[in-house]
Parts: sequence; structure tokens; C-alpha cells
Amino acid sequence: MASGFFAILDDIASLMDDVAATSKMATSKTAGILGDDLAVNAEKATGFVSSRELPVLWAITKGSLLNKVIIIPIILALNVFFPIAIKIVLIIGGFYLAYEGVEKVVEYFFHHGDAHADDAAEQNQDDAAAEKSKVKSAITTDFILSLEIVIIALSTVLDKPLGIQILTVCITALIATIGVYGIVALIVRMDDAGFSLIRHSHNKGFLTALGNLLVKALPWVIKGLGIVGTLALLLVSGGIFVHNIDQLHHFLESWPSIVKEFTMGIVGGIIALIIITVGKKIVSLVIG
Repeated sequence: MASGFFAILDDIASLMDDVAATSKMATSKTAGILGDDLAVNAEKATGFVSSRELPVLWAITKGSLLNKVIIIPIILALNVFFPIAIKIVLIIGGFYLAYEGVEKVVEYFFHHGDAHADDAAEQNQDDAAAEKSKVKSAITTDFILSLEIVIIALSTVLDKPLGIQILTVCITALIATIGVYGIVALIVRMDDAGFSLIRHSHNKGFLTALGNLLVKALPWVIKGLGIVGTLALLLVSGGIFVHNIDQLHHFLESWPSIVKEFTMGIVGGIIALIIITVGKKIVSLVIG
């Protein structure tokens, strides 16, 4: 009886060792997309009143966890019964990310004045409605990025038993959520940390200088994250296209991969932007 109990413990320990090894491998494989995820979500989680930053970030974090709860069983089931669907879903998600990236670029270069007008109008809107809209947008983008994280994690353990696949994907998804949004929380509270240092150092000495640096750096960090987040959207979407569309995988093989993926992201975004813009006009004509 005792030997059977210890045999079970030994099996569990062996399973945990396997899961730890595969989770480490999966996390390292998803490191690139996690960096992009961080840049995109940090940009989306900023721009709120200071008192609302952490509640908004918590709402997005809960949405991210829910995304993964939805995605993981679906991807695992599709991998067993209909694996080609994973590639189709990824490509559709890639077009959405590319559209978001190109839309930001077009808005900056061609509708800069309109963007300021939109910001002013947004300030006059009900704060709760504007906040809810931005949270919804952030969670939607997170869904696509989470989808790729889960699929990449699963791809590292396809030769393993189903139990190890499930545990590895779940652990990787959890680490991704906690890591990304934990760092985002630190970023959005930079100014508060700076003010706290200034207050406790009585506005003199090294701590005051550091506090002033944190306060002054935050707007630049947010602006930089906006640029990096846009580039990340285009690179991630381009990577999805290049790695999941065979014709593109062998297209422009002499180009550096980052240039190729960025170019494919821009092209995919322009195509999506044209289709969505024309579709909106058609719908408005039909309704009008």
C-alpha cells in the first residue's frame, strides 16, 4: 500500500519535472511575442486619470485571463479534430492586428488634426463609456496576441502526452498574463513613484532627482510605447502571414526576416484597411 502511494508521488514528481522543462521551453519560444504583447498593451493601458489606471489595468488583466480560458480549450480541441482551423484563425487575427497598426500610421500622418479633435470629443464623453470602450479595445487586441502565445506554446509540446500539453500551455499563458500586466502596472505608476520619492526626500538630494526623472520620463515612455506598440502590431501580423501562408514563406527569401515581416504586416494592414473602409461606406449607403 505504502509502496503504491510512493509510486504515485514519484509519477507526479516526474510529471512536474516534464512540465517544468516544457514550460521553460515554451516560455522562451514565446519571449518575442511577449515583448510585443507588453508594448501593445502598455500603450493601450495608458492615458487614463491616475486614480483609474490600476482599476482599468485590472479590468484588462481579467479580460486577458478570460481570453486564455476561452482560447486554450478551443485550440487544444482544434489541434486534435481540425488542425487547419488554427492556421485560418491565426491569419484572420493577423489581418486584425495589421489593420490596427496601419490605421494608427494613417491616422498619425493623414488625420493628425482629426485625432486631436477626436481626443477633445472623447474628453467630453461620459468618462465611464470612454473607459469601457478603451478596455474593450485592449481586450480584443489581447485576444489575438493570446491566441498566438497559446499556439506557439502548444507547438513546442506536440510530441508530448495530452496532459503535459494542457499543463504547459496553461502555465505559459498564466506566466504571460502575470508578467506582461505586472510590468505594465509598474510603467503606468512611474509618475506616482516619482512623486513619492520627491515627497519623502523633502525635495532634495539623489532621490528627488530620481523622482523628477521618473515623472518627466513617463510621457516620453508612453509616447515611445505607442510607437513600439504600432511597430509590434505590424511585425506580429507580418510574422503570422509569413509563417502561415506558404506562398509568403518562400517570398523574398533574401530579405532579412524582420524587414520581410514588417513589409507583409504593412501590406496586410493596407488590404484590411481598404476592405473595412469600403465595407463601412457600403453599409452606410445601404442604411442611409
